[in-house]
Parts: sequence; C-alpha cells; structure tokens
Amino acid sequence: METGTSIDNTGYEGIKNGSWFIQFRNGCNPWMARYVYGLIFLLANLLAWALRDYGRGALTEMRKFKNCKEGGDCLGTEGVLRVSFGCFLFYFIMFLSTVGTSKTHSSRDKWHSGWWFAKLFMLLGLTIFPFLLPSSIIQFYGEIAHFGAGVFLLIQLISIISFITWLNECFQAQKDAERCHVHVMLLATTAYTVCILGVILMYIWYVPEPSCLLNIFFITWTLFLIQLMTSISLHPKINAGFLTPALMGLYVVFICWCAIRRQPVGETCNRKAEGSSRTDWLTIISFVVALLAMVIATFSTGVDSQCFQFRKDENHEEDAIPYGYGFFHFVFATGAMYFAMLLVGWNIHHSMKK
Repeated sequence: METGTSIDNTGYEGIKNGSWFIQFRNGCNPWMARYVYGLIFLLANLLAWALRDYGRGALTEMRKFKNCKEGGDCLGTEGVLRVSFGCFLFYFIMFLSTVGTSKTHSSRDKWHSGWWFAKLFMLLGLTIFPFLLPSSIIQFYGEIAHFGAGVFLLIQLISIISFITWLNECFQAQKDAERCHVHVMLLATTAYTVCILGVILMYIWYVPEPSCLLNIFFITWTLFLIQLMTSISLHPKINAGFLTPALMGLYVVFICWCAIRRQPVGETCNRKAEGSSRTDWLTIISFVVALLAMVIATFSTGVDSQCFQFRKDENHEEDAIPYGYGFFHFVFATGAMYFAMLLVGWNIHHSMKK
C-alpha cells in the first residue's frame, strides 16, 4: 500500500474510527477532506466580509487590477461578488470532476481526497481570476447568484428537515422515550411560544396599515403552515409528535421574517426599516443559521445526499465511497452564492457598508 495514495478497506475503517490526528496524518482520505473543504469555504467568506467592511485599506493594491477602476469596483459589493465567484468556480470545478464517483481507490476519489498542493494553487488562481474580469461579468454573476442562493436555501431546508427528523426519532426511541418526554415537551412548548411571538411581532412591525396585503398574506400563510405541519405530525398514521413541527415552525417563521425585513427602507409597511439600518442583527443570525446548515452538510454529507435519493440503496459495497462527493461540492458551490447574497443584502446594485 502506498501511503497517502491508496488505502485498503481495513485502513479506511481504521481512519474513519480513529482520532483527528490519525485522519489528518493520512492526508488522502475523504473524512479529513471534509474538514479541509469546510475550512477553505470559511476562509473565503471571511475574505469576502473583510473586503466589504475593511477593504479601503487595500485600495492601493486594488488599483493594480485594471478592471477595478481605481480600486472602487473591487471593494464593497463587487469585492464580495468577486470573492464569491472565485469560491464558486473552485467548488463547481470540484463538483464536475467528482460527480458520479462510486468507488474508493479510483482516480477521482484520490483527486477529491488528496492533491492538496495542486488544489491550493488552483484555489489561489481562481480567487485572483475574478478581479481580472470586467464589472459587467461580475454583475451578471450576481444576477445568477440570486437563483443559486435559492437552490442553497432548498438544500438547507431539506438538510434541516432531515436533522430535525433524526433528532425526533432519537427522542422517541424506546430506551429514551420516558426519560426524554419532559425535555421534548419543554423544548416543543418553547419553540411554539417563540413562533407565536414572532408572528405577533411581524404583524405589529410589518402590517401598520390594512393596505399591506402582501405582508399580511405571507405572515398569515406562515401561521397556516405551522398549523398544517402540527396537524399532519399528530395524525394517527404519522404520529411524529410535537417536536418536529415546532422546530420546523421556528425555521419557517425565521425565513418569513428575513424575507419581509428585506423590503426597501422607504416602504410604509416596514416600521423596522430604520432600526434595521442601524443594527443588522438578523443578517448575523442568517449567517449563523447558514453556517450551521453548512456544518450539517460538511459533517453529515452521506445523510444529506440520501435525502435527495428517491430510492435508498441498502446494498453498500465494500469499496463504495463514504458519501457523495459531487453533492458535497455542489452544496458548497451554491453556498458560495448564498453567502454573497447574504453579505450584500440581496441587492447587487448598491454599495454595502459595515
């Protein structure tokens, strides 16, 4: 066996069940690769945030790029989009080169789990490449990123549903049912209370007049969805309990709140517009929620990829890959678009401040 290039099935199991040090020492393995790709994604987002809020200090260096127009087109909103574009290209190339991988020890498996020096140079090149492009191409990418961010939200939703369902099944297990019953009811009651409070606050803050029909529709529809999920979950044929609809209700209220809050400042139906310009705490929560979803996708990629399979393959071959490489990179590619939209407030036509 060649160290770092091929590991037999027994070695794979030893690495998987071993410590972080063992996983890191065996550089060519898919379990350690998840951490590295997650770290790369985090660094890209920190770079985009730094260019948006503190990029003025790098204005002199940005002037070296002819498409930055004295540095102005490479900072703020455009800086975020350029970093996001480079990050998207990296993960999309990884997606194209690893999708369909089914066997360990194959060339694509080694490419996904190794070749880190080559991928480091590729990442640096793809990070610099968008800064050489004209502003029109970056703006076009920004328009496409709206749709890519929507795809990530769908993946995020399914991942969260999968996680909540798994959590509920753990609580309902025979050995833990009685001991966890009080904790489940307390958690579900708290979640429902926060949901109702959130709906009430949305009615107060975003429906100041009866003419705000769109806001009334979405808030009322959110309340209806919570009731519908609860009714389905308590149906005798489902019998999933209160916890699943309660936690999903929290997520639905949060998404509705984020959407309504994005109304322009001049809208009469948004009483919190001035406050939101001073304290962007909801964007911070959105960032944290998306980061948690990314952690789920990073550390539970096998579970998440199975959520999109209509037929579950129960016959796992010994040399099968531990998780879907293509899906893994696709999540990060769409996540790069989502974080760009999050950092620019879903509006690519204005310059962002801190």
